[in-house]
Order: sequence, then C-alpha cells, then structure tokens
Amino acid sequence: MQPYLKRLAVLSTFGMLMLLIGGALVTKTDSGDGCGASWPLCNGQFIPSEITSELVIEASHRMVTGLVAIMVLVLAILSWKKLGHIRETKFLSILALSFIVIQSLVGAATVLWGQSDFFMALHFGISLISFSAVLLLTLLIFEIDKKFQVENVIIDKRMKAHTIGLTIYSLVVIYTGALVRHMEASMICSDWPFCNNTAITLPRNIYEWVQMGHRLAAGLIFLWILFIFLLAIRKYKTQPVIYYGWMIAFILVSLQVFSGAIVIISQLNLYVALLHALFISCLFGVLSYMIFIISRTQYNERARKLHSKKHQENKEIISSIVQNNG
Repeated sequence: MQPYLKRLAVLSTFGMLMLLIGGALVTKTDSGDGCGASWPLCNGQFIPSEITSELVIEASHRMVTGLVAIMVLVLAILSWKKLGHIRETKFLSILALSFIVIQSLVGAATVLWGQSDFFMALHFGISLISFSAVLLLTLLIFEIDKKFQVENVIIDKRMKAHTIGLTIYSLVVIYTGALVRHMEASMICSDWPFCNNTAITLPRNIYEWVQMGHRLAAGLIFLWILFIFLLAIRKYKTQPVIYYGWMIAFILVSLQVFSGAIVIISQLNLYVALLHALFISCLFGVLSYMIFIISRTQYNERARKLHSKKHQENKEIISSIVQNNG
C-alpha cells in the first residue's frame, strides 16, 4: 500500500482524536459562546476585533474541524479508489464523512439557535462514531500489508453477544457523561463515589440524578469489561487480537474510572478532565475494532460455508456424470 495513503490515514485518525479533545476543551472551558451567535465566522467577522481566550479556543476548534474534515474527505476518496474492492471500505468512508458533517451541523445549530443540554450531549457521541470510522479505515489500510490480520480469528456466540451489547451500552455511558458536562452538573456531588459519602441517599434533583446516573453507568461498564476480559483470559489466550484487545479495553476503562474520580477530587482539574475524554475516546475505538473483527469473522464464516457448499455440489455433479458415463 502506498506510503502516502498510510500517512494520511494516521494523520486523519490523530486529527479526529484532537478534534474530540478540542470539543471537550470547548465545553469544559465554557467557550461554546466564544464566537457569539455567529457561525462559521466569529462575531460575524473574519478577523474579530476583540480577542478573548474563549474566542481563541472556539475559533481554533472550528478551524481544526474544517481541516480534519478535508483530510477525512481526501482519505475517503483515496480509500474508495485504492481499496474499493474490500467490502468495508465504502461503508467506513461514508460513515466517517456523514458523521463529521452531522457533528459540524449540530455544532452550528447550537451556536446559531441554541439547543437543550440533552441535544448538545449528542455532539460528543456523534464525533466518536466518526473517529472510530476513520480509525477502522486506517487499520483496514494497514491490513493490506497484513499488519492487522484477523482472518483466522474465531469468536463464539457468547463473546459476540457481549461485545455488541457492551459497545451499544458504551454510547449510553458516553451520552450521560456528556450530559453531566453540558448541564454543568460535574460538581453537584463533591464526594466520590457517592454523592454524599456520609449518607447514601437518593438524588434530590435532576442534576444529582444525572451525575449519579453517569457514575452508575460507568461502574457497570467497568464490571462488564472486567467480566469480558476474564472471559478472554480463560478462552482466548491463543488468539492475541482478542486477548490483548480486551486487555487494552480493561486498562482504558480503569483509567477512565480513575480519572473520573480525580476530576471530582481535584474539583475539575482541566488536564485530568481532558484525559478523561481521551480515555473514553480510545476505549470506544477499541470496542469499534472488536465489532469490526466480529463482522469480518462472520463474513469469513459465510464465505467458507458457501465455498464448502459449492464444493459439495461440484462433487455431486462430477459423481453423477461418472455414473452416467459408466
């Protein structure tokens, strides 16, 4: 595979990751209104007359979004041209482009007309889907040189069900986390892991419900990934892609939970909060790759069954011809 396509794929993936972190930075620094109710310009000006830190953060995020969108567009076109014969290429290209456009439109709608916290919380999840599509497209490009070979991986139905269910559930965790930020409910509970460590009580308002709901969702995903990792240790040690994939997932979810606790304990330390966003982004990328592996193994299984059926049919035809000639 051409080196330039690999470099573009890596840069696009890194750019998408920076886009996610930049979006988190905008939210965590309350810079969403840094450019006023104007889009794509800031305060209706190409070069704003009054520069603030919030304007710089918001304007930089918009510029990065535009640059990364162009990179992803070029990557999708080249991938379609060079790898169009591979069945996942077109789907991933369309997915990456579609969701980066949707992400931009959601951001624009928020700036121009304002939206509810529940709507704005969708923004991060939409961005994650686009990031994962670009990541998988990058792995597909490297797979051509057998860097990420998954042809011989075998996954049982139990592991498939857990992987698909967990990946879908992770979007719920991601949404609730984004909702905590947009509702500014991060510090409504100043203790961890419970809202009030001196007395375990039901949440008293919508902000506490959102905060504690996210903590509960995060605790459940930690336990679920731990269970799947133990399953991988027991049954998939001979399949490194599955074994190490779930090992990485467990490390990332552990870091996610730990950083979430530190965010509260440090009273919203910005750097820890950005790491919190980074860990969940990487975790969703790993889970998406696991879904990719399942899709590939199912396709290979169907192909083998079809080949076996055709082979059997050919044998029967040859046997029938021999008998007739005899």
